[in-house]
Amino acid sequence: MYLWIVAAFIAYLIKGLCGFANTLVFTSVLSFGESNANISPVDLLLGYPMNLILVWKNRKNLNLKIYGPLAALVLLGSIPGALLLKTMDVKAIKLVFGLIVIILGTEMFLQEYRGKDVHSSKTALAFVGLIAGVACGLFGVGALLAVYVSRVTENSNSFKANISAVFIVENSFRIIFYYVLGLLTLNTLKSALLLTPIALLGLLTGMKFSNYLDEKLVRKFTSVMLVLSGVALILKNL
Repeated sequence: MYLWIVAAFIAYLIKGLCGFANTLVFTSVLSFGESNANISPVDLLLGYPMNLILVWKNRKNLNLKIYGPLAALVLLGSIPGALLLKTMDVKAIKLVFGLIVIILGTEMFLQEYRGKDVHSSKTALAFVGLIAGVACGLFGVGALLAVYVSRVTENSNSFKANISAVFIVENSFRIIFYYVLGLLTLNTLKSALLLTPIALLGLLTGMKFSNYLDEKLVRKFTSVMLVLSGVALILKNL
């Protein structure tokens, strides 16, 4: 249980700082001794209230034009994804997604380092948004979603508010889906309840730190987490 406590605190400390990547950290820490079937349901139940907190904290930065279409795409992707994942091998697709995330995350980091305000084309953003929404719905790949939201928001508070709103939609579907599959058990609920105070402490600590960090530093940190997400996605599916 000690490792679960450490994983929960670090994962949601990172989420408090940059608004995502909790699943990457939580899964990476625990995957050496636990199966994903045990990890993912607990992370799902932990993440849901944390996303609600981030949305409420940054509610003034919510933009329906940003999170609305993405949330719809996630739902549309989730429905066929529940069926497709049983019949198709998605490893190759995830490898491609991982590479795209690494490239875009690196470009974002270099853009911040150069200190230049480079505007992406609306067509490119629309394409990334479409792929991001479907990828998150179909395969649970949220890194591309983070890439898109980071491009269409002006600051870290706006990023956290809008990406968390999309995650709430995705989490809601997965809670229902996991329940139907029998993955949400009484033990899962107990574990999530026990870890919730730890995750909340991590989230609030991360949010507190982010208030004192320079905005550019937060964006650079977000870019680094995107690159790490892409690397993890590739390594997991090799």
